[in-house]
Amino acid sequence: MSLDHIRKALEQQPAQPLLRLPDTPIFKIEVKERNRLQELLATLDFKSGPTPAGGVYAAEMQRVMFPSVSNPLMQPYAPFSQPELLTILIENLMGKYLIGKAFNAISAAERERAEAAAKEEVRQTIAEYCAGQPNNGAGIKICSTPVP
Repeated sequence: MSLDHIRKALEQQPAQPLLRLPDTPIFKIEVKERNRLQELLATLDFKSGPTPAGGVYAAEMQRVMFPSVSNPLMQPYAPFSQPELLTILIENLMGKYLIGKAFNAISAAERERAEAAAKEEVRQTIAEYCAGQPNNGAGIKICSTPVP
């Protein structure tokens, strides 16, 4: 008898819902991405400028021990006279503009010669392969196609 009573209670709809959830979501998703390049650039220090040869402390020690007024030959580029500096400048400019272009021209000519030799070697290897096949490679596509 108590089981029948429980079954009847389960078959009936409840008068009011037991739990009502709000229609608005109660969660939030937030995606945060760090820009690694910006972080890396932020760690670099570009304000100090180039470091002198031997370091900052060696340059300062050089400046203190050998002041430019009393030791003019101990300064950078002091061993060179003006004509010698001009010669160094001209040699560097010629090396950069004239010799560099000549080297590029020679490299291009060598590259063309190497490409021509490689093409000839491929053509000869294909010809030898086709000659070794029955009917001189008749029916083989590579043997019937001329190599440029």
